[in-house]
Amino acid sequence: MSTNTPSSLGAATPVSFGPQADQGARGVVAAPRQPVRPDRPAGGGRRRGGDELLSIGAVLAFLRDDFPEVTISKIRFLEAEGLVEPQRTPSGYRKFSPADVERLAYVLRMQRDHYLPLRVIREHLDAIERGESPPALPAAEARPGPLEEADRELVAGAETSAGVRLGRAELLAAAEAGEPELAEWESYGLVAAGPDGGYDGEALQVARLVAELGRYGLEPRHLRAMKAAADREIALVEQVVAPLRRHRNPQTRAHAEATARELATLSVRLHAAMVQAGLRTRT
Repeated sequence: MSTNTPSSLGAATPVSFGPQADQGARGVVAAPRQPVRPDRPAGGGRRRGGDELLSIGAVLAFLRDDFPEVTISKIRFLEAEGLVEPQRTPSGYRKFSPADVERLAYVLRMQRDHYLPLRVIREHLDAIERGESPPALPAAEARPGPLEEADRELVAGAETSAGVRLGRAELLAAAEAGEPELAEWESYGLVAAGPDGGYDGEALQVARLVAELGRYGLEPRHLRAMKAAADREIALVEQVVAPLRRHRNPQTRAHAEATARELATLSVRLHAAMVQAGLRTRT
């Protein structure tokens, strides 16, 4: 199976799932390449018969040359999202076909190289399965760094969290999570209900971010370090504003709250800038 040559770089290329080279051109959707294994011909050809099934561990090893960040949790998440449907043995073990592996590679490439959300990637896959050309990819744009993303999140959070009060079911729906996930987040202290059993806007923000990190295979136990760092930053801010909060002058106490918000913002921006600088040194 092969792709047609596009008439221009901006045109989407009809693709079929097969071991094709990644075009890497703007606007061109490239079909996934199969990683080369020692027991397969160079270039990603399948074994004779083409019906070999792989365990999830073998799939992980298969993909990691091209996608070192992939994890078993990530593969399971993509399955839960309906982007791949491996077979199951009578005992419940997953068995992935070569086509399943190709779909996974396609999804991971679209996320990594083009930052497409899963909803859009699913539309691509559906179009390919119907024999149609997937939508053209947008023109390449500079990806915002962690600092810019943090600024955007702070602004969006301030606009949406003020005055928000949610019940447990409402929080689950807004965060697109289930009761087991929320219970686990609470057990690690990542999300906490208020005295009335409800959740405020900040809790909703945290829940959404934790859920988003989970889609990349990061579990609540991995986020304990972030929670500990946040607690230390809170303690630093409290050292600065505590004397102001105890002041008799109402204006001084109001100034304490404004100072706390400003320090929190600076702390988040500093953290984002340090992450951005650290990542740059590794590229």
